[in-house]
Amino acid sequence: MTNANFYSRLHDSFLAAGDAPCLVLENGESISYGEIKAMAGRMAGALAGAGLKPGDRIAAQVDKSAANVALYLGALRAGAVYTPLNTAYTPEEIAYFLADAEPAVFICAPEKHEALAPIAKAAGVGSLFTLDSDGAGSLAEAAAKADPAPIETRREDDLTAILYTSGTTGRSKGAMLTHGNLASNARALKELWAFSSEDVLLHALPIFHIHGLFVALHVAMLAGCVMLFHRAFDADAVLRALPRASVMMGVPTFYTRLLAHDGFRKEEAAHMRLFISGSAPLTTETFNAFEARTGHRILERYGMSEAGMIASNPLDGARIAGTVGFALPGVSVRTADADNPDAPAEVEVKGPNVFKGYWRNPEKTAEAFTQDGYFKTGDIGALDVEGRLSLVGRAKDLIIAGGYNIYPKEIEQVLDALPGVAESAVIGVPHPDMGEGVVAVIVAEQAPPEEDRLNEAINEAIQALARFKRPRNFFHIDALPRNAMGKVQKHLLREAYKDAFVKL
Repeated sequence: MTNANFYSRLHDSFLAAGDAPCLVLENGESISYGEIKAMAGRMAGALAGAGLKPGDRIAAQVDKSAANVALYLGALRAGAVYTPLNTAYTPEEIAYFLADAEPAVFICAPEKHEALAPIAKAAGVGSLFTLDSDGAGSLAEAAAKADPAPIETRREDDLTAILYTSGTTGRSKGAMLTHGNLASNARALKELWAFSSEDVLLHALPIFHIHGLFVALHVAMLAGCVMLFHRAFDADAVLRALPRASVMMGVPTFYTRLLAHDGFRKEEAAHMRLFISGSAPLTTETFNAFEARTGHRILERYGMSEAGMIASNPLDGARIAGTVGFALPGVSVRTADADNPDAPAEVEVKGPNVFKGYWRNPEKTAEAFTQDGYFKTGDIGALDVEGRLSLVGRAKDLIIAGGYNIYPKEIEQVLDALPGVAESAVIGVPHPDMGEGVVAVIVAEQAPPEEDRLNEAINEAIQALARFKRPRNFFHIDALPRNAMGKVQKHLLREAYKDAFVKL
């Protein structure tokens, strides 16, 4: 049968690009497409040597690097199911992901090895490695000595990734993505955004997230173009690199930080072909300010872990602030109110980009789809007569800060377990830099509460959460507002505390 392993498509691009640069690191080191192909082959060989088989899960919590790219490509080549984990996750959080995914191999940062080794053992992980440290236990060291492994044959509906996605209740769910999902999205975006080997992509996104890993890497690699590969977003470093770039992908926070930088002028962006934004809503104010400063209208697109990219503003044609454009080719988007598509209702999507379901969670999978096979996104949107989609809110109480998804229930469970806390509500409110900031509203068991002692306990408890999830502001009130059904009215809290970060 034809090999539908998505790596085989990338492999063809690597062969065509040959010695052309693929990754240019911040220190000036350049890694060619031929070199990245060889690194991926040896990494797949090292993983096979560790006992990894096609279909096995491989989890990774590692810093962004060329070796990390090779690790992902090696897992793809080996037919494994790659599970990237946010580098900010704490050991307590990692314990959940390892127990749920049951990976055959887990790769972590060297400095976390000691803390995570017993957690990996308890989860039954077969092999634990660091990635690019020296000495025993380094997967990069093993790959340097390994023979390249062949490209495993996979079908379009075979799993290739599990992305843990946030919700508003319970724990994170693992979205199962297939080779067909990745291939359909990558091909569509490459054509839609007219990527070619002449482009230079400024890549400052993390690669444990769908935006930096699947959207940016896949599109650039299919096109065979250069990536200026930054470990993280730093406005000074990005401004220095911008003259060599033609395209930048970023979250809205990237653009607000550039606008806040005195050195970002129209001249710095004059040669750019395209600025793309996603992972969180781009405000009309940022869109307009960026256009006024640079003359560029940011191209906003819409996607999520379960469906990759769903819609995009056009490359040629009007890009309208506050909208996410049109459904990608081959993708169908509708709202739950079919009789009134221009009235806000839940957005539903169907197409080759839509995931296979939630890992080992058939109940949630069944709940997520309509009877005719549309995925219910949880976002509220409206379609105009041309089919342009505007998002007006979220059906769920998901918080998006700096492009990262945060679900309140997990934080509320930590707070509610504390002595002295009767109940809590966690909300997202406008933040001038991060898009949204996390706020916790606390109801104490005693009135008046001993706020100093309670805040000390809260600050200690939230250390078990990744830093990006921790509330930045706390407010104490006598009771949470509720409707007649007893449901907390978070929209009233968001209104009450909407100015919590105004002075930042």
